[in-house]
This record gives sequence, structure tokens and C-alpha cells, in this order.
Amino acid sequence: MDYDVVIAGGSIAGLLCAREIANSGYSVLVLEEDYEIGTPEHCGGLVSTSGLEELGIIPRSKTFNHMIESAEVFAPNGNSFTINSKKQKVAEINRRELDKQIAHQAQKNGADIKVRTSFQELTNDGVRTSDGEKKCKIVVDARGVSALVSKDRDGILSSAQYEIYADWIKKSKVEVYFDQEKYPGFFSWIIPSGEGTGKVGVAGRGINAADALENFLSKKGKYSTIRKIFAPIWIKGPIEKFVSDRLVIVGDAAGQSKPTTAGGIFSCGMAGIFAGQAIAKFLESGNKYDLEEYQKNWKQMFGKEFEKQSFARKLLERLDNQTINKLFESITPEIVKDISEKDDFDFHTSSIIKLLGMKGSIKTAQTIIGGEIKKLFS
Repeated sequence: MDYDVVIAGGSIAGLLCAREIANSGYSVLVLEEDYEIGTPEHCGGLVSTSGLEELGIIPRSKTFNHMIESAEVFAPNGNSFTINSKKQKVAEINRRELDKQIAHQAQKNGADIKVRTSFQELTNDGVRTSDGEKKCKIVVDARGVSALVSKDRDGILSSAQYEIYADWIKKSKVEVYFDQEKYPGFFSWIIPSGEGTGKVGVAGRGINAADALENFLSKKGKYSTIRKIFAPIWIKGPIEKFVSDRLVIVGDAAGQSKPTTAGGIFSCGMAGIFAGQAIAKFLESGNKYDLEEYQKNWKQMFGKEFEKQSFARKLLERLDNQTINKLFESITPEIVKDISEKDDFDFHTSSIIKLLGMKGSIKTAQTIIGGEIKKLFS
């Protein structure tokens, strides 16, 4: 069977793209190389409820775990501050079930989904897959970070995440640990999925993520492992071109996850929606400029925010533990309260700017990255 569109990758960006294309009456096939949609689960599962609404998703009971009420952030020396995150309305969701829910939406609209079928290469009139050739007019690359590994190693960090049972996991409270010696350029995290269960992970540049995570867990206490996931993450921001002739790139494959945290449920999901709508418009008109609306719309929503997050990342990668400890010492209860009042989970550089505006910290930042820090405030 021939299709209007073939999508390589059955994660959130590819599935939402398929949902939009099928909703416009065009034929679309999603290829997923794994045995089922939603696995392996690389994601921490944090997303704002407003973000889910904008993606057109009302989480089912199997998808929604619980709301996150606070986040405690630790300096290398153990000092910390706690942000009340109730105003941000952040949900912790089961990412496997979320992807399955979106797959169901796409199928209801008429999309076909094939698991255990991988994309191999573009052909003159379609794609070659592990199940033979498929003819199509448009190909969407939604294969995730794996599509970027051979192109730019500098933007990739190694990561490890375990799903565990442990009585020291605090329900509704996320924990983030900075330590440039253990997790260079990133951090370790604890994300609760429920009472005594959660996702614990680490990422960093040039580290053995598995060893770093085992070391982190050994200092926390007893735990039982449910699942282990090892995967690269992308932290360099979006690629230059999302559209090239009849190839459209979405999600992590286009570098659309946050440069600060590598989270991307909302930003990658919106990319899938924008791409799907632009592709449907192109299939109707045949005008290539309609296809390019995808990149224009995504940049309009996320471009400025991602530029600022990239500069925040540049700052983080140049900080040493001593400097981070000094920054934490400057954080006052008033600053923490002000950040807690914000509802900017999906666009969070305003909180970063607030921290950098503290007495003494702006001078530290200017010393590290010079005048470039002005771009955070523009």
C-alpha cells in the first residue's frame, strides 16, 4: 500500500504528527522499531497540565501518576533550596501510557502503525524499511536522538535512569543534585512516580553514566530496581533546518528538547502538531512554502526561549563546584518565594534570570561568559 506520509519513529512527536495528518484525511504510516509503542521509556515524565491541554491530551487514569508539589535543588556541598511548584501545575505521567494514548488518537483518525519495523533509508519515491519499500510523498524523521548521534557528538550527553522502589523517595517532590565533578554539565535527579517509587537518573559529559548512577544510589539507601534505561540525551538546541525537500524532521531528531533539562514532551509534541498541520496543508496545495510553516511556527513559539536556555547551559558548563556553592549561598527566601509564584515550567528561563539577578551572581556569570549573558535578559 502507498501512503501520503511515512513517519519513522513512534514517539510523541511522530505520533502527534500522524494524528494531525490523518485528521486531515491523508494516509499516514508510523514505523516503530521496538516491540510496542512507548518503550523503552527514556523520559522523566514531567509536563505541565497546560502543556498537555495544548497538545490535545487529557491523560487517562493509567497515564496520569500524580502532581508534583515541590522541587529541592542541591549544591555540591549539600546546601539546598526548595521551590513550591504547585502554581506550575506539573504532572508526573507514565510516558509509556502517554505514547499509547496518542497512538490510539492517531489510529482513531485513520493512521496505520507498524511495530518491529524500522526505517532504513530514503528512496526516490519513498522509503526502504525492514519490511520492504513503501511509496510516499513525504517522509518524517521522528527517530529521536539516534538520528543525531553521527552528526554532532558535542551535543550529546550519556545518561542512565532506573525506575526503582525505595522508601526514601518522597511523593510529589522532585530532587535535583548539581556536582560538576560527578555530572559535568548536567545533574542527577529523583522524580517520584508514587509513594516509594520513582525514576532516579544521572547525565553528564564524558562520564560512565551507569557507574555514576550506581554510586549516587549507593549513598541514598536501600532500593529495588524495576527497570534500567541507558540512552543519550541532546542538549544543544534545535538543528538548523527542519525541512529539506520531502524530508521533515521532528522531535529529538530535530533537537527540539530543552537545552537545560533535555525534557521535551511539550516542545517536541508541539513540533509534531505543527509539522502534521503543515504537511496536510502542503499535500492539499502542493506549495512548498506551506511545508515550511512548520519551522516558522515552532520557532515563533520556542525559538527565543531555547536561545536563552542555550546560554544558560553555556553558563552551567563553565561553572565549577566552588562557584555553584557560592551562588546557592546568595539565594534568599524572597528569591525562592518569587520563583515559586511563577507558572513557567515549559518556559523557565525567567526563573533562571531571577537567580542570576541575585547580588553577586550576575558578576560571577559575566566573568564566566562575558557580555553574552545580556542575551538572557533580552
